[in-house]
Amino acid sequence: MLVIGLTGSIGMGKSAAAAHFRARGVPVCDADAEVHRLYEGDAVPAIAAAFPSAVRDGKVDRALLAQEVAGSLERLKQLESIVHPMVVKAELDFLRAQEKQGAKLAVLEIPLLFETDAHTRVDVSVVVSAPEEVQRARVLARPGMSHAKLEALLKRQLSDAEKRARADYVVDSGQSLADMRIQIDKIL
Repeated sequence: MLVIGLTGSIGMGKSAAAAHFRARGVPVCDADAEVHRLYEGDAVPAIAAAFPSAVRDGKVDRALLAQEVAGSLERLKQLESIVHPMVVKAELDFLRAQEKQGAKLAVLEIPLLFETDAHTRVDVSVVVSAPEEVQRARVLARPGMSHAKLEALLKRQLSDAEKRARADYVVDSGQSLADMRIQIDKIL
């Protein structure tokens, strides 16, 4: 089974690309969705021990957790040391299940594919990219997003240029959705 690592900086169109892979019958494991699931279950005890004020009603409150790690690389690394191994396990479980079902391809949608060295666990990488002005417009249109939050997120990610340089395939999502889908179909 060929494992595709799908990535791209915030606002580049990863979700739309993942949806198209799914529409084409390719199973997709979304790392962000796994984190959300873990924040309601398996990761709660470890996060409660490390960040007690971030847990409410037996679930991790993402806004409170963000406040706990804001501005502290050490606290962020502590959180990542709890969550990343759990996400990797979920991804490996997903891949084993897809292989058992006879899938020829599977996608791991991982926002920080290169930053976390997850690219070493995939066969090919696909980076979704758009011009900076398109990216900024998309992200700043999200509820609760600000220029400061966007800049903080971008500082944690490799630049788009670096991701493009490291990718096996680059999908330009700056034009139409139809154009992006055509590019993905060509990759498939």
